[in-house]
Amino acid sequence: MPDVDPRTEIGVHSGGVTLTDAEDPHRPKRVMGFRDLFLFYAVTGISLRWIATAAAAGPSSIVIWIGAWLCFYTPLALSVIELSSRYPNEGGLYVWSKRAFGDFSGFMSAWTYWTSNLPYFPAVLYFAAGNILFMRQGAWGHLSANAPFYIIFSLLTLTLATLLNIMGLDVGKWLHNLGALAMWIPVTIVIVMGAIALHRYGPATSFSLHSLTPSLHFKDVIFWSLLIFAFGGCETGSFMGEEIKNPRRTLPWALFLAGLTVAFCYIVGTVGVLVAIPSSELSSLQGLVQAIARTVERVGYSWTVPVAALLISLSNVSAAGAYLAAVARLPFVAGIDRFLPPAFGALHPRWKTPWVALLVQFVIGVVFIFLGQAGTSVKGAYDVMASMTVITYFIPYLYLFAAMIKLQSEPAGQEVIRVPGGKPIAVVVAVLGLITTTLTIVLSTIPQPDEANKPLAVLKVVGGSAVLLAIGAWLYWAGKRRAVSTRMPELGKH
Repeated sequence: MPDVDPRTEIGVHSGGVTLTDAEDPHRPKRVMGFRDLFLFYAVTGISLRWIATAAAAGPSSIVIWIGAWLCFYTPLALSVIELSSRYPNEGGLYVWSKRAFGDFSGFMSAWTYWTSNLPYFPAVLYFAAGNILFMRQGAWGHLSANAPFYIIFSLLTLTLATLLNIMGLDVGKWLHNLGALAMWIPVTIVIVMGAIALHRYGPATSFSLHSLTPSLHFKDVIFWSLLIFAFGGCETGSFMGEEIKNPRRTLPWALFLAGLTVAFCYIVGTVGVLVAIPSSELSSLQGLVQAIARTVERVGYSWTVPVAALLISLSNVSAAGAYLAAVARLPFVAGIDRFLPPAFGALHPRWKTPWVALLVQFVIGVVFIFLGQAGTSVKGAYDVMASMTVITYFIPYLYLFAAMIKLQSEPAGQEVIRVPGGKPIAVVVAVLGLITTTLTIVLSTIPQPDEANKPLAVLKVVGGSAVLLAIGAWLYWAGKRRAVSTRMPELGKH
């Protein structure tokens, strides 16, 4: 009989009294409904910086978007829907990996996912900083290559996101919801104004069969990993299973609708940018707002530039806050399981949030803000942090897809939402996800062609990832020894 997490039982007995979810001090509050979860998936699943990155690569990125959606997002979404339906507990990926392969795999999947957000935060906040300069491009434009500005902006916004999430999801979710809504306006602006420019002057980019065909040159294939990475994030909601209202029903529908939204925004947004501005003139740090600014020069409506710049920055700060909220639940659950110090499993006495995990993640994120910048340019720091994020972020997907295959042998109740076609199709879907994930990890170890110091970039990406894995393994075994030593005196009493 599988182990039962006492926190998943309907009531927790204390002194002969059965406590409800709302009364249990050890249980987070269920505050996220369908709308909140859909907007959460939107803000974690859509990153406007990837629209800029894709457009900078030209029209062939549209085909790569479609391939990434089919080969990675679809297998991931189907796996998450079934696994979260089977095991709708707080912890998501951690719970699934642990159930399939044991404690060590569960801990390492959670550890690598958690640590992947350490370089993620400065990367996404650098993008937000680069875009906010367009609010007053004439006065602030000289800061576009100024490292201290990017560092200070990242520190301030990371602090804000951390504080809001410590105050609870019922407060922090408004930052996520606002950020999700803030994404739509810039995308709508670039699509509408691109259509106006297309009608008046024709496209700035040629959409021919040749330009739409992805290049198989090695340096171009490296780029694919970033667009595959852009479709990650649909697993985040499952980390907060005990804070979602009716998770078995809410998660699948929110994920399905968000999936269509994510694909639409990426593909149509990329087309809109390429219609407005040639790919050769785009920057991966400022591409979308650049496209809007360039289109304004052609069709007018200059007021849209500062508005779009502010909203793009807000949406990315919100994305950082959303990931901060979701992944903090992983060390929280691991702390309850005693693989991490017990403080990680503690809830804030007032706001019932995993405040220790949030603060630790904030402190280490600050360290990465400075480490990523060391010895390179602003763009070089952004590329290194993006690549390192991809590697550590995708290792947990290896566990997820492998767990999807392994757990097909367990019986599924009538309430479980299965992959269409049952076990055979589920295995095929998971294998496709495994192959795509492995390819993405390999490609992410290779530095960008325009990186000035390639050996240093490789050392940062591969060495930094290896160090994070080694620290995780050490923490696990230290936690194991601590748990055993704690139980020994108790056993002696009997």
